[in-house]
Amino acid sequence: MKNIYVFLGGGFETIEALTAVDVLRRGGADVKTVSIMEDIRVLSSHNVEVKADIMLEEADLDNSDMMVLPGGLGGTNNIKANKKLVSALKAQAEAGKYVCAICAAPSALGINGILKGKKATVYPGFEEEMVECNVTGKNVVKDGNIITGKGPGMAVEFAFALLEEAKGKEAVKQVRSGMLL
Repeated sequence: MKNIYVFLGGGFETIEALTAVDVLRRGGADVKTVSIMEDIRVLSSHNVEVKADIMLEEADLDNSDMMVLPGGLGGTNNIKANKKLVSALKAQAEAGKYVCAICAAPSALGINGILKGKKATVYPGFEEEMVECNVTGKNVVKDGNIITGKGPGMAVEFAFALLEEAKGKEAVKQVRSGMLL
């Protein structure tokens, strides 16, 4: 996969975003963090300032292979409010390319009809926004081109699910071994 994007909205969940980036990069995936805010620097839900690799306007959204949405209430609300990103997520899903979200972020997919007919998971309390999908309650759920994770404690498991799709089982095996998992 050539274009993997992790989208950062103000108030994103630190562990979910950075774990995905870390595991993907350890596995040799080309992943870029993308600020969806007005600044390249984005503040996480726990006041960790992250300098994104690129701004949303610089991302080649039409040629994305995988789009990743970390949760966090602030980050999720910023995703929901970003019409350009929501439109790109819909197009990505319709094209059969990977759309991945963890914690509260699957609700941004749910309320926009992206999860229709799919199995998914979400942070408890956001189920009402998971429109026309089957919320399983499992830690990580893969249904076709959609991968969802339940919350911060599942960040590593979620990241390995992304890596498996991006680089294969052997990459997962090597990274897990290197991380002593």
